[in-house]
Amino acid sequence: MKLGIYGYIKSEATEYVEILLECLDSYNIETVIENNFYKSLNLKKTYHTFSEHSDLNSSYDLLFTLGGDGTFLRAVTFVRDLNIPILGINMGRLGFLATIQKENIRSSIKSIIDKDFSIKERSLLTVKVSKKNIDLEEINFALNEITVARRNTTSMITVKTYLDDEYLTSYWADGLIVATPTGSTGYSLSCGGPVINPRAKSLVLTPIAPHNLNARPLVIPDDIEIKLMVTGREKQALISLDSRISVIDDETEILIKKAPFTIKIVQLKGQTFYKTLREKLLWGEDKRN
Repeated sequence: MKLGIYGYIKSEATEYVEILLECLDSYNIETVIENNFYKSLNLKKTYHTFSEHSDLNSSYDLLFTLGGDGTFLRAVTFVRDLNIPILGINMGRLGFLATIQKENIRSSIKSIIDKDFSIKERSLLTVKVSKKNIDLEEINFALNEITVARRNTTSMITVKTYLDDEYLTSYWADGLIVATPTGSTGYSLSCGGPVINPRAKSLVLTPIAPHNLNARPLVIPDDIEIKLMVTGREKQALISLDSRISVIDDETEILIKKAPFTIKIVQLKGQTFYKTLREKLLWGEDKRN
C-alpha cells in the first residue's frame, strides 16, 4: 500500500503526525509526504516527498490530510482527476470534510488496513472566463463553491445571472455563491443557504447580503450551465474558488458548470453525513430530544 500525506498544522499538533507515521510504518506502508509539510516537521526518519500534482499518479492508494477543511480543499488541487481517495484527519475546529478526530488516528489506520471503509464521490465545479486570467487557467475547479464578490468597496455589485442561457435575475448584493452539495455546509450555509445531501445532484445559488429583499437561495440541477456577469462602481470584482482568490474585470463573462471528474472521499464505517450534521451543527441537542 502507498499513501500520501499533506498537512498544515500548528506546532503543538506535531505529536499526532508522529503517531500517524508510527502507525503507517508498523504496517510497512510506503509513505510519501508533501515537501513543504515535510520540511516543517523536522522528522528524524527520511521520507520521500511530492511537490505538485504531476508528482502523484495511480500508484497511490490514499491521500491523508492533516489540518482542517481548508487543508482538505488545498489537497484537492494536488489530486485533481487522479481518483486518489482522500481521508481528512481534523486538527482544526469544525471539520465537515476532515472528519477523523486526531485522537482516533490509530483506530482509523486499523480500519483502513482492514478495508473497513467506503468511498464516496463528490462533484466539483469548473469555471471559464471571457477575459484572460492566468489564475484560472490551470486550477479552474472548486469542491465547495465558486463565489463572485465586491472588491475594495462598500458598494454592492450587480450579478446578472443566466441558467442555460435563460435570464434568471440580477442580484444586487455583496456577491453570489454557487455551491455544490459539499459546499452547502460552508460559506453558503453562513449566508442562509440550505444544507444539501452530498448524494443530491444539485447546486445552490446563494446571494450574499442581497438588496433584493425577495431574493432567496435557489437549488438547481447540477447539469445546468450558469453564466454570470458582474458590474459595479469599481472596475474589478473578486472571484474565489474555495480558498483561492483572483481578480476579474467588470463585465467579464463567467461560465460555471459541473466538472467532468469527481473527488473520492474515504468514509469510515459509522461515519455518515447525518452523523456529521449532528456532531458539527449540534442537530438534536434540544433537551427535549
